[in-house]
Amino acid sequence: MEMTSFSSEFIWLQFSVDYPSELEESLIWKFDELGLKRFAFQYSTIKGSKPKLLVWLPKHEWSISERNIFVESLEALGKPFSLELENSDWAEFGEEDWSESWKRHWQPDPVGERLLILPAWLSIPSRYSNRRVLLMDPGSAFGTGSHPTTRLCLEALEQEPLAEKVIADLGCGSGVLGLAAVIYGAKKVFATDIDSLAVRATMENSKINGCQDLMKVELGSIEVLLEMLNGRRVDYLLCNILAPVIKSLAPKFEEVLSEKGIAFLSGLLVEQAPELQSVLQELGWRASCVKKQGSWALLHVSKRA
Repeated sequence: MEMTSFSSEFIWLQFSVDYPSELEESLIWKFDELGLKRFAFQYSTIKGSKPKLLVWLPKHEWSISERNIFVESLEALGKPFSLELENSDWAEFGEEDWSESWKRHWQPDPVGERLLILPAWLSIPSRYSNRRVLLMDPGSAFGTGSHPTTRLCLEALEQEPLAEKVIADLGCGSGVLGLAAVIYGAKKVFATDIDSLAVRATMENSKINGCQDLMKVELGSIEVLLEMLNGRRVDYLLCNILAPVIKSLAPKFEEVLSEKGIAFLSGLLVEQAPELQSVLQELGWRASCVKKQGSWALLHVSKRA
């Protein structure tokens, strides 16, 4: 593989590879196990094409043998399911270039019928002038809105009467879901995330979009969210995180949602939906799988009549 050299003393390695979408949850788990935070997933609009994984590693900390072991550990995730990684490549970036490299590949992204997710450093293309614009600068590997689970939530929100509603965004990442809710008319969003970088990214994106007064963001999980609400219940709960985490949080949903409230739960694979539906039904909720995209699903949750 050809690699480009830089004169800078500090060099970042960028590993890229095409992967089957079914492996995404396993990849996230692997990166968490390895303590890797600088990674991103790119999704193509071309039907049948695989998404691309990008990982950035400090060169001085990763020898060639360690890189080979790293790649083999990723490939091993797919072997039990006969799934393969393809078109792997390594490149080098100087200290000032690595964080900007992915921006060249991120373009204006129309979602649903009315929304345009626009990189904050780009102008609005004339062909999208009739869409509502959501400006995004995701920071350190937080969502840009292109992930299928995020799109499922965004498309569902577009169909809801959000005017004057109160929203809770649990696991807000870059804040894209809460910001979209504001664009669609929500009067207040309470957002939390257990990662301080996510909280910072959400706060910055709310400022970029001029709606910082409508979004309250704090570090923590559902307990912090309940403190923020201070006994108040919300009209919509948005939760785009992994299925096992949703399962552990579900018993507290009763304290978050109003009697007629609705939750949109994403971040789960289609095959994980039945178990989660069963858990929610035991807790007194009606949970239906209303949308699917590839191997990902979205649950619509409301109080059982």
